[in-house]
Amino acid sequence: MARDRSGRVAVVLGGTQGIGKELVKSLVAQGSTVYLSGRTMESARRAVAEVGGDSHPLALDLSEPAALGSALAGVPHVDDLVIGAIERDANSIKEYSVERALRLVTLKLVGYTEAIHQLLDRFGPEASVVLFGGLALERPYPGSTTVSTVNGGVVGMVHSLSCELAPVRVNAVHPGIVGDSPYWEDKDNSGIVSRTPLGRLVTMGEIVDAVVFLLDNQGVNGVNLAVDGGWLRK
Repeated sequence: MARDRSGRVAVVLGGTQGIGKELVKSLVAQGSTVYLSGRTMESARRAVAEVGGDSHPLALDLSEPAALGSALAGVPHVDDLVIGAIERDANSIKEYSVERALRLVTLKLVGYTEAIHQLLDRFGPEASVVLFGGLALERPYPGSTTVSTVNGGVVGMVHSLSCELAPVRVNAVHPGIVGDSPYWEDKDNSGIVSRTPLGRLVTMGEIVDAVVFLLDNQGVNGVNLAVDGGWLRK
């Protein structure tokens, strides 16, 4: 059963669209004060206007970690931290872009870690962190070397941070293909569906439920949770 979030403060980095925005809506509806980030203040304010409730905009880019301290300075307290900002990058070895690879590695590994570093002294006594990884680590595709590598890095971050930050709990959710998300909903996903025992793709609502579970369950720590409907490799 989800806790009453009245009086709790959540920070959702990557909360202006897709799964992130759906999570913000859920947390606000449960009574949280939510700080949500976009890469621009304009996009964050648009999301706040749509979500309503006790939500507040932040502007930051996790690929620019040196600027995160000032960007997060207005957050007074943190009970729930969700870092879901991602970039999709098909960066093949044949046409390898060092610039794009460095941006993604910085965003996902250095940016995620620096955001936690900047907010750590504002964590409440039962604070919880949920990171977003992805299943390219387990199911690579041509051009996924950087994406697969950084998702593997998220697995490692969960293991190390859950020890270093104890008793703060640190977990990650690793979504499969999310059928009703803006990125996937208009694509032909029939091949994935045919290999998914659930018989369909997972939904944004199910990813949100998984994140809330990881935030709420005090016995879950250091877990990398795949939410993919049982998607098979074959």
